Amino acid sequence: MSEIAGQTGLRAGATAVVNESYSFACMRCGYGWEQSYEIEHHTDAAGHEFVLYVVDGTVVPSPLSKPTCQNCDGHLVRIMRPGRVASARRAADRPHRVPPPAGPVEAPTAEAEAEQEKPGDEKPEHHHWHLSDLLHPFQRKAS
Repeated sequence: MSEIAGQTGLRAGATAVVNESYSFACMRCGYGWEQSYEIEHHTDAAGHEFVLYVVDGTVVPSPLSKPTCQNCDGHLVRIMRPGRVASARRAADRPHRVPPPAGPVEAPTAEAEAEQEKPGDEKPEHHHWHLSDLLHPFQRKAS
């Protein structure tokens, strides 16, 4: 999800830049989007570390603190690993497999069944199961 970039293009005082991407889905309106961030690591005058999230050269609030839907401005947003929204869109664009229409099915005739049987094949004996046959392994023997 992240990779450390080179030291080029850092803002004044940045010690490192990490690129991270996230997928977002709004639980209110269903809108989904993806965003990549440059996360600049800084140290303030007191020696405390802090980070700045940068998108297209503009510092933006952390998407992890209170994400806002770009469609409805709602704050009930799920954050996921990158690529989730794109894969969901690809799946939605795929042609759906349509089952065959329901309707009457032709039952095979005795002649068709006879043609399918081969001379050397033995037909398995048909066994009609009774409830007592199925329960037999669970019955205890009287002693």
